[in-house]
Amino acid sequence: MLISDSFGRAWRLGQLDTALGCAGLVALRRLAGRRDRRGRELRASMIAVADAVTAAADLTREKDSGEPVVIVAGLGHHVHADDGPGAAALIRPIAEDLFS
Repeated sequence: MLISDSFGRAWRLGQLDTALGCAGLVALRRLAGRRDRRGRELRASMIAVADAVTAAADLTREKDSGEPVVIVAGLGHHVHADDGPGAAALIRPIAEDLFS
């Protein structure tokens, strides 16, 4: 389950839905250490799965429609019984935050 809200970004125009809460889904997929198709090691790749899903789900409805829920299918490989850290996994550590 995901809970989302509109979010603006400092260096980009427009808003998109971003995950505020997440349960039963891997919120952040870390790919560092894996190899790309040419054999090069990925060093910093992380996919914000929860944010990507909420942004995609937002595209399926009109922003002002009042629809409270969107059901997304096909994410089985990201779904887990353990809730883990939830959307907190997406928050950048203060030491790495450019705006703090």
